Amino acid sequence: MFAHLFFRSLAYLTCSVLMLSSCAKDIPAFVPPDQRSMHNSQQDWPKNKFLALAYHDVEDSDPDQSFVSVSTEHLVQQFAWLRENGYQPVTVDQILEANRGGKPLPDKALLLTFDDGYRSFYTRVLPLLQAYQWPAVLAPVGTWLDTPEDEPVDFGGKPVERERFLTWEQVREIARSGLVEIGAHTDNLHYGILSNPQGNLEPAAAVHAYNSATGQYETNEQYKERITRDVDRITGKIRRVTGKKPRVWVWPYGAASGEALKIVRGKGYELAMMLESGLGDVHELNNIPRVLVANDPQLENFAAASMVMENNTVMRVAHVDLDYVYDPDPEQMELNLGKLVQRIADMQITTVFLQAFADPLGDGLARSVYFPNRHLPMRANLFNRAAWQLKSRAFVDVYAWMPVLSFDLDPHIARVSRWDPDTGKTVISPNYYQRLSPFDPVARQQIIDIYEDLSRHALFNGILFHDDAMLSDFEDAGPQALAAYQAAGLPGSIKALRADPGTLHAWTRFKSQYLVDFTLKLADRVRAIRGPQIKTARNIFAEPILNPESEAWFAQNLDDFLSAYDWTAPMAMPWMENVPKDGADQWLDSLVDRVASRPGALNKTVFEVQGRDWRPSAEGEDSGHVDSALMAHWLKRLQLRGARSFGYYPDDFTKDQPRLEIIRPAISNSWYPFR
Repeated sequence: MFAHLFFRSLAYLTCSVLMLSSCAKDIPAFVPPDQRSMHNSQQDWPKNKFLALAYHDVEDSDPDQSFVSVSTEHLVQQFAWLRENGYQPVTVDQILEANRGGKPLPDKALLLTFDDGYRSFYTRVLPLLQAYQWPAVLAPVGTWLDTPEDEPVDFGGKPVERERFLTWEQVREIARSGLVEIGAHTDNLHYGILSNPQGNLEPAAAVHAYNSATGQYETNEQYKERITRDVDRITGKIRRVTGKKPRVWVWPYGAASGEALKIVRGKGYELAMMLESGLGDVHELNNIPRVLVANDPQLENFAAASMVMENNTVMRVAHVDLDYVYDPDPEQMELNLGKLVQRIADMQITTVFLQAFADPLGDGLARSVYFPNRHLPMRANLFNRAAWQLKSRAFVDVYAWMPVLSFDLDPHIARVSRWDPDTGKTVISPNYYQRLSPFDPVARQQIIDIYEDLSRHALFNGILFHDDAMLSDFEDAGPQALAAYQAAGLPGSIKALRADPGTLHAWTRFKSQYLVDFTLKLADRVRAIRGPQIKTARNIFAEPILNPESEAWFAQNLDDFLSAYDWTAPMAMPWMENVPKDGADQWLDSLVDRVASRPGALNKTVFEVQGRDWRPSAEGEDSGHVDSALMAHWLKRLQLRGARSFGYYPDDFTKDQPRLEIIRPAISNSWYPFR
């Protein structure tokens, strides 16, 4: 009997140990509090950085959000809170002095700004500034202040009582106070202009106008002339009133344009302001983020928003194929888009990676795109419409997802070719993406052209470079590539490049950096047109992260990515990498750990899990959608391991995959674990 009980107890103990062992595999490693990374707001104030706040109107009661008003009571409380918490308002002169290498800004430097030119600045804000002896920037819209006293102001198509706005005489008096810098909020560009065939109105300063009668967009020259006229008008008005040339440019709606910025800078403006989170930098005065004070925040919410620091962005992303939205029938396409926008709004995420190229065959080769351009067929003029709808209705940032090399351009343009060691011949491999050779100048220029065309025909927040920017350890074997290797001091044949580990490593590093440099050149061209606020992200395969030696097979390197881009986007896709079913969690842990081994890397890495199992099944070419609960589990696993930003690809809104009620608590900041 005792022996029976003993063996039962032993069996129970063994089972318990096995269960605990099994469970232990699934418990993320415990990190003691003193070893956890500090929130940025707990760190020292970075040198020569400043917080800029963007106020608008101030009202004693019932603050109207049509004018982004705050109540007088709350403004008084906010000023008191800023003072008690050590914020130190600075002038434009102080910022420029620090920019030129002079006296640095104080800790917790603060730039107060007030947009639009509301009369409340004269009646409520100025007395407060005088009491505190605090400086500020006031940026009126020229034509609004030009409006005669007995006429309503045309407030973006809405008639508004004239007395809500300042007079130029009041602006003159404000400028004489010595506390207020008068900036420009454009003369007459604070409205929406027709920007696509579907009828969207987008910020007039930032987009090329669309003519529905001709079906044509404003040319570059016409756009620049329109902007130049406006800048000249508002500059002249401010100069006549204040006696000084304005130095601060404030973008309406925070929507910038790189081409307009070049004009603004040419007219002598030294600071350009956006509406973004984060701190301003005295060395990046073309792109000053400002925290918008909206919805008349209670002091607690104001304090939380004001304590925003660098690198605290948390990205939650759905990666969307615009191919799912496209339909030959415009009415059906519009219904599809509405369904997508509603789903993203319901999901309450921060970002959408939105396909800008068409890939209905699913082979990664862009044979057409969703925007007007010089080199490829346009499947539909859809990207502009979809991006704007997502931004303005679902309130997400939109990154244009684009190939780097896989464009189906003229067949005479060189493609990436592979050296076959068995035959010694050079061929275009059918097993990889069909890519243009990045070493061919014609290919490079036409790809740049396509990116420029995208930038001129849509508003977006960033670029996601596709995973086609890769070269294997037998590529590129084309004559232009071989010439580039030789010019870099490397051997001129693939056989010689692979002859010894040292040469292979040097060749691999050259190719990895070459691809990075090309994507950065693309980003520069996008920013030149869209503006310096454009962010970059690039997909990276998991293997170069887990096994750095595999860089030779991809020409992708995690450290290169972290250094070059705002965001690195690992494809955290276990089934795509043929990870065994019971090993997916540990595989995801390893991926996060490898990234986390680089200081600060998790702040700029967004992991993407897979929403589809592309492995072939008995019934079809792939195994269909990944179970929504499993995807949610993967996302939580990533988060518990330390990942701050994550998402999934693809989102199939047509079939509710992943299922909204299951994925939302795992991906949205509004559900888990923040609320």
